Amino acid sequence: MRARKTAVAALAILGLFLAAVPGAYAGAVHDAGLFTTVFGANDDSSVGPVNIGFGINFFGLNGGNQTTLFVNNNGNVTFNSPLGTYTPFPLLTTNVPMIAPFFADVDTRAAGSNLVHYGQATLDGHAVFGVNWINVGYYLAHDQHLNSFQLIITDRSDTGAGNFDFEFNYDAITWETGQASGSDADGLGGASARAGWSNGTNKSFELDGSAINGALLDTDCPNGDTGLICHDLNSNILGQYIFSVRNGVVQGPDQPSGVPAPGALVLLGAGLLGVGTIALLRRRAK
Repeated sequence: MRARKTAVAALAILGLFLAAVPGAYAGAVHDAGLFTTVFGANDDSSVGPVNIGFGINFFGLNGGNQTTLFVNNNGNVTFNSPLGTYTPFPLLTTNVPMIAPFFADVDTRAAGSNLVHYGQATLDGHAVFGVNWINVGYYLAHDQHLNSFQLIITDRSDTGAGNFDFEFNYDAITWETGQASGSDADGLGGASARAGWSNGTNKSFELDGSAINGALLDTDCPNGDTGLICHDLNSNILGQYIFSVRNGVVQGPDQPSGVPAPGALVLLGAGLLGVGTIALLRRRAK
């Protein structure tokens, strides 16, 4: 009996240890093979307009029946025009309607970087449009660190015309900035990534930690307040942030939640907390 109890205790401790390791949070991203259209290797390019597959009402765009969007390599989609901007600007002030799971300088030209994939599919009985940024690198053609995140837009016309949900799913966030936005060679520091949405006029939202060096990274887990993979929003899956849009308006988001951090592995989340802001670099014309 004592041996059995010891084994159970050991398993429990192992579980706590795994919960404290950033990689143990991976699992928010849906089937990476769900979206099959390939966006070729590029830096700062866009594709579109592409068909969503259903109409959405995003703050009344296109009369409340927006059926297309632009997939931008730099971690976002836009509705009125493509966006090649690589240094993230405040979504609170932009005039660009956009949904941005990780607005930063994605560069998929390195040999070790995967390509962006997008397209239409069916998920849990609903039509969806999604974009996969799975294992993607950063500017200038770096692949020593890779990020994995996903955007899914879900048709919820079953609740009313034009209604939809969108979700940000994160499995790994190991870089935060491209070198043309002030990062070092490891993609750290400078003008860091932003995550959120904007209607392009007077409504927008950014996840806590946006534009703060180190705050969205896996290394902020488990002891930080804003690491993307160890928190959630309107979901019970860590790394998943769900927004509902009804009658054209994003419903008021709750505060992201997470699991209390085990105190035994404090140093795991401390590596980047001291990273300072680096002066922005000018990018040469490509």
